This record gives sequence, C-alpha cells and structure tokens, in this order.
Amino acid sequence: MNKQNDPGSLTIGDYYSATQLRADRWSALRECAESLSVHGVEGRQGQKLLKQAHELFDALSPIEVYWAFPGSGTFEHLRRLLDQRNIDDLSAAVRRVARALTSGAYRRRSIPVVSDEPDNEDYDDESTLAPEDRALGRPYFEILIVDNVNEQQARFLRNNLHRMRRPEDPFIYEAVVVPSVEDALMGILFNHNVQAVVVRPGLTLKSKNVLPLLKQYVKRMNEDEDVDSLEPGDYGPEACRLIAKVRPELDAYLITDRSAEDIAGMDLGRCRRVFYNQEDFLELHLNILRGVNRRYKTPFFTALKEYSKQPTGVFHAMPISRGKSISRSHWIQDMGAFYGPNIFLAETSATSGGLDSLLEPRGPIKEAQDMAARAFGSKQTFFATNGTSTCNKIVVQALVRPGDIVLVDRDCHKSHHYGMVLAGANVVYMDSYPLHEYSMYGAVPLHEIKHTLLKLRAAGKLDRVRMVLLTNCTFDGLVYNVERVMEECLAIKKDLIFLWDEAWFAFARFGPTYRQRTAMSVANTLRERLKSPDAAKAYEAQQAQLQNADEETLLKTRLVPPPDARIRAYATQSTHKTLTSLRQGSMIHVNDMDFKGEVEQSFHEAYMTHTSTSPNYQIIASLDVGRRQVELEGFEFVQRQIESAMAIRRAVTTHPLLQKYFRVLTPADMIPEEYRESGIEAYYDPKQGWSDKWEIWASDEFVLDPTRVTLAVGGTGWDGDTFKTRILMDKYGIQINKTSRNTVLFMTNIGTTRSSVAYLIEVLVEIANDLDELLDDASKMERRSFDNRVSALVEHVPPLPDFSRFHDSFRSNKETPEGDIRTAFFLAYDEDNCDYLSLDDALLDRLKSGEELVSASFIIPYPPGFPILVPGQVISPEILTFMRALDVSEIHGYRPDLGLRVFTEKALKKAGKQKN
Repeated sequence: MNKQNDPGSLTIGDYYSATQLRADRWSALRECAESLSVHGVEGRQGQKLLKQAHELFDALSPIEVYWAFPGSGTFEHLRRLLDQRNIDDLSAAVRRVARALTSGAYRRRSIPVVSDEPDNEDYDDESTLAPEDRALGRPYFEILIVDNVNEQQARFLRNNLHRMRRPEDPFIYEAVVVPSVEDALMGILFNHNVQAVVVRPGLTLKSKNVLPLLKQYVKRMNEDEDVDSLEPGDYGPEACRLIAKVRPELDAYLITDRSAEDIAGMDLGRCRRVFYNQEDFLELHLNILRGVNRRYKTPFFTALKEYSKQPTGVFHAMPISRGKSISRSHWIQDMGAFYGPNIFLAETSATSGGLDSLLEPRGPIKEAQDMAARAFGSKQTFFATNGTSTCNKIVVQALVRPGDIVLVDRDCHKSHHYGMVLAGANVVYMDSYPLHEYSMYGAVPLHEIKHTLLKLRAAGKLDRVRMVLLTNCTFDGLVYNVERVMEECLAIKKDLIFLWDEAWFAFARFGPTYRQRTAMSVANTLRERLKSPDAAKAYEAQQAQLQNADEETLLKTRLVPPPDARIRAYATQSTHKTLTSLRQGSMIHVNDMDFKGEVEQSFHEAYMTHTSTSPNYQIIASLDVGRRQVELEGFEFVQRQIESAMAIRRAVTTHPLLQKYFRVLTPADMIPEEYRESGIEAYYDPKQGWSDKWEIWASDEFVLDPTRVTLAVGGTGWDGDTFKTRILMDKYGIQINKTSRNTVLFMTNIGTTRSSVAYLIEVLVEIANDLDELLDDASKMERRSFDNRVSALVEHVPPLPDFSRFHDSFRSNKETPEGDIRTAFFLAYDEDNCDYLSLDDALLDRLKSGEELVSASFIIPYPPGFPILVPGQVISPEILTFMRALDVSEIHGYRPDLGLRVFTEKALKKAGKQKN
C-alpha cells in the first residue's frame, strides 16, 4: 500500500490536525487488531503487529481523554484486552468502536463495545438511514466538565448528570471530564461535539498532555494572554472568558464558591449561569438543554413547517401554493414527483397571514434575523433572497449620497461598480498588487489605501470621503488584516464607513483563526478597545510623536485611531456560497455605531428598493436553518473543510508524478514578501512540515485562505478554461468556478468529504499519467508543440494592466483621482454619444501616439470576472494590449462584431461643459 493511503505508516508530523490523526489511528488500530486475530501473536509477524498495536494505543491515549465516546474507561479496557492477549475480543471491540466513530452511530444509540451479539456490518451505518429517519432521532452532543478529580470522582459527576436524563428531553449528551484550563481549551478546539462547558472550582491551570499536535491548540492563546500570572481563584472565571474568546458560540456554566460580589465584577465571557457552592444537577441539566435549544431554534423554518400542515383554502395570487396547480395537471406531474409535496405545501403569498413579511418583519423572520445577528456577531442582520449582488447595492445606496467619494478595490465584484452608478458616487479606484505570472490580482495594500486618503486630505476633500469598499476574502483566497486596515484608516478619518464584501467568507466566523479577520469580529474588538483608557493614552502619545510628520512618515507608521472614532462596519455574505442555504440566500451584517441615528431610514428605503415584494420563503427558511447549523456544528465543519484543503496541498506537493505537471500556489506565490511579516512561504513543506497558521494570521498584512487551493496547470499545456471545461468537467465530472490563464481554483467547503478529496487526487494522477504516456509516444514536432504551449502559458503571460484614470470630463479636478461614474454610465445611453472601434494595430498606434479614447461601458473579461474598463475610463495602451491577448470565451460589454464602445469627442466635450 502506498504510504499516501496508509494511515498506519504516517507519522504524527504528517497530520495537519489531531482530528485527522485520531480518525486514521483508529482505522489503523482496527486493521492491526484484525491482522492479529488472523496471524496470532507468535512469530516475527505477530510480534511486529503487537508492537504496532501498542504504539497505536500510545498515540491515541492523550487524544481520547477529550472525547466521551468510546470514553476513557472503555479505552483502558481495550488496552487491557491487548495486554492480556485477548485478541479476538479486542478485534471485535475495536471494530465496533472504529465503525461507530466513522458512521456516527454512537450519536444515536449506545454501542456495546464488548458484546456476545453478532456483529452486523450495517447496523450502525448512518448513510443507510433515510433523512426523515435521522430527523426523528434526538441530536447528540457532549459537555466538557473542567475539574481536577480522580477517575472515581469523574464517574460520580458523569453518573449524576446521566441520572437527570428524561425521555422528553429534546437532546441527549455525554460528559467528558478534564482537569485544567489548558485541557479545557484543547478540548473545545479538538472535540467538535462539545456544546457546553461546566467549570468547577477544583480545576488547575496547566495540562499534563504532551502531544505536540494538541499543545499547538493552546500555544498561541498562552502568547496572547498572560495565563501564567493567574491566581488559582481566578482559574474558573478566566476559563469562562477564554472559552468565549476561542469559541463564542458555546455555553459556559461556572460553579464557584466565591462571593456573588466578586463574581459580578469579572468578565465571564458568555457564561450563561453561575452556580454557587454546590450545583443542583437537575438544574444544571435543564440549563444545558435550554442553552443548546436556544441555538437549535429556527423560528421561521418552524413556522413554515407548521404552515404546511394546516388545511387552507387558497384564494390569493399563487396557483402553485399547496401544489394545487400541479396535482390537478395532466402534463407537469413530473415536477411534483421531482420536488415532492412539502415545497409546494410551504408556498404562500407574502401578503397572507402567519408567516411574517421580509420587508416589514415583526414575527418569525425578525426573530430569525436577530438570532443570525447573535451567531455572526453583528448588531443587526438582514436576510436577502436575491444574492449578495443585491446586498452590495442595498448597502451602497443606503450609505452613499451623490457626490460622496468612495474608495473602491478596482477588481471587486461588478455589483459594487453598478452600485456606485446607482448611488452617484465619485469613485476612487485603488489597484491591487498584480500577480502577472498567474493572470490574477491580489489585494489592495494598506500603503495604497492610506496614500489615497492622505492625498484626499491634502486636497481638502476628506470630508467628502464616505466609504472604503474592499473584498475580504478575494475569490482567490487573499484575506486582509481587517483590524489593521480599520484602525489606520480611522486614524486618518474617524467616521469612515467600511463595506467588507465577505461573499466567500461567511464560514470564517466559526473558525477561531479565521474569526479574527472578519468584519464583525474586528468591529466588536475595536468598540471595546477604544473605550479603554489605554487607547486614549496611545493615541495622545502618537499624536505628539507625529506632530508635523510628512506623508512618508505617516505611511510607514502604524497609525492609532482616536478614542472617539466611530466604528461603522458592514459585511455582505453569500450564505449559499460557503454555508448551507438555497441559491441566492445571503445576509447583510451591520455593526455601525451610527446606524440608529443616521442610517436606519435610508437603509430601510434601499432595502425596499432592491428586495422583491414576493421573496422566496424557501430561501428564507434555508438561511434560518443554515444559521442553526453553524451555531451547533460550524466549528466542526469548518475544521474539516480546512483539513480537506490541507490534504490536497500535501498530496500534490509530495507526489512525484503530480509535481511534473502541477503546482499548488503557496502564500509566497500569491503574497509579495513585504506583506508577509511572518516570513511564511508555504502552509506545508515536505521537509519542514506544517506552518503555524495562527501566528501567520495574527501578524501578516495579507494571508491566504487555506481552503482555496489554486493549482497551476500551465505545465499540462492546457489553459485554465480548457482544463476546467474539457478535462475536469466533461471527462471527470469535477465542477469548479474560477480559472485564470494558467490556473484553476479548487475550493473546499463544509460539504467536502475525504472521499471527494481522494477522487480529485486520483483524477490528477490519471491526467498526469496520460500526459506521460502521450509525451513518451510523441514525435519531435509534437513534443516541440507541447513545449511551446507550456511556454506560452508559463513564461509568456500578458501583464495585467492597472487602472488608468477617469477622463477629465468626469473629474472635478486633476489633483485627486475620483471620477463621476454615474454621469459617464448614463451618457452612454444615447447611441449618438458612442462609437465602436476594432481592436486592431491601428487603434493601438492611436493610443501610443497619445490620443485619448474613453470607454463608454463596463468591459469585464470572464475569467477573471472584474472590470478592466469602466464608463468614463481612459483606455491605456496596456489595457488594449491585455484585451487583445485574452483568450477567454466571454468578455462582457464587448461586442466582437462591432468592436470596443467609446465616447465620441463631441460627447466628451458636452460632458465637460455640463460638469463646469
């Protein structure tokens, strides 16, 4: 068996996470025990297997203390079976445990690890159950009890809670007991089943666990927090606070003997209840269930289900409601059969009673949005049923007034550019750093953002600057240091509004490393930080230091915001892209200190403008359910999503055949060195192993989202679009979204499985093998042709153009770069104002000679999918050269039969006169 597929042959250093290590070690232990059952313990083979079994138990021992199943007692029993050479019982027991862990059967029923019952291979396979059968079961979770007790006392705690169970309980749970604060942090970061933590007075500070893969979970926390200086009496309250910092969705319960007065003044994070002296086990049990149920509730989805059960007479404008137009039809019965009855039973008009209105929510939709705000850390959350494109337009229209200056990431989604047109903004386009070699852009450096703001301040226009609009993270996975961007921009203009397009980043809230770079988390952090006396002192000290400083000094200094800065952050998220939701299900998250006083009415009007009066209730319900999922298992799913992407990285990086034709782009490939303060070059190196992702994400200006795996495919001789369509999709049924001239992007998500990762690697290996065979049999001329194609894709890639500038007819002056995109956009509505020019050498010569030609429309090549020209932009020779070199099938806004649409000289003069 290849080492790549043999979990027993991998070392601990080969694993990115302890969850992967645990799963593979149980699988290897099962194989080892079964082999022992066949070969026996005697002889060289038997002794080798015995040694392997002991090593696997030793590897699992520090891991299993954090899980309720199979539990420390059962685990030690299995080890004793090995010591006593009771191999048959060991093999049967390990097989049951391994299968229950793989299938999740332990969540639904008690697994008899040692039993005389025959071993049914299918009884615990969750995948064989129908969804409706699984929905009937009670959801299972685990709680973590933090108390330094012996095994007998731990058993006493678990048994007392076990006795509190009742048949009517909506959920079922098991308890894990750990001794220390560090063990609690490792437990909640490792065991994704944990939904509640009970902190008792007897806990200690340090963990005795020495497994490096587990210790890494608390290494960074110890660096961020002065944990070693804690007094024993503070261990409990501090544990609650740290739990909230790491996994804010969890419920914590503190049991203490300290006075109520002492506890009242302490930060207990999201501790839901404090019990004094001796806990009441029934009360604790009921509180645990109530806390989980608080996240489990889905107000709108539940209301929709109840509505579908009601007998009603339909006398409104939807024939499909209750499925009547389908059930009475002789010609569309296949539609009813395909979708099933429930989707039609749940259809109704928004104007009918019982289900609330998305435009004026007061019932279950309002409650569902409030719960989403809690889950995502916002102050207000609004649902959208027509995608994040509309969300972007809503936010821009609500916040931006005609003539306001907005700083925009030039290669952001096209909906933002159209939003600027609708709002009448004066746009300043900021260039991202280019990645010419891969035909893609990176992100906008903070130096560029600050330089733009300082230039506008010098020109006396800072009062008109309304918003900074950035994409976080980009399609290719580049993530900003959101905290640093907001801090330094607010230091220049203290009431600046930030719109963070997090269309591809909704999942980030539920990973501790990711969360620190999300808009809502940073907004909450800055709100608290600016209230502290230290913030005012730091600001005053820096102001004294920077008095009369020039721009160069300001650009090189990490600026501190004033304590009275207004935190105004908006995030738009495509829930359907990275979480569970029907297509076009999106959310707008608001964390704006001035929302109530300044924005609420205009936001309501913009929301009304862009939201349908007939919203799709199924999409709303899916947003409600998607929120429930991520509050209860988002941490687990995001963790697995990252593990899947890291597995792809490791496989491609270490496979000799794949290295001949493919290469996974690393952070060093996609982020210039000056923006990588950590010095990180790759997440995985065959010699060095895995990098510390937490450290990277805490320090660097830009980081690369590891769930995005950009694969350079130029070595195959196929461009990205051809590789995507003809090879991956047509031949192997693998679907992807994004390509560039010589790359394809694989995105893992919360639904990605290890099987799908394995299939992808198999496909890439097969493609590489086919290329090897093709080149082995190729003639000299065929080989030269292949080499030429590779060279064209790898070495001779056309450089990416920067944004040129707006034509003077659409600018107020030449000192600053803002342009009136709205005037340019509507000027092109009159065909007499436009002309069409062919993309030939003559046109290029005209541009090189200095003639100014101005685009009359958005020109958007797909891929990459961002505008290279916007209305009113001067066409540079570099842009035209890039357009001529494009080999994509779609260029939105360009008509090959007519040519490039430009403004006539007469139209430009007319626009210039109107401006003046």
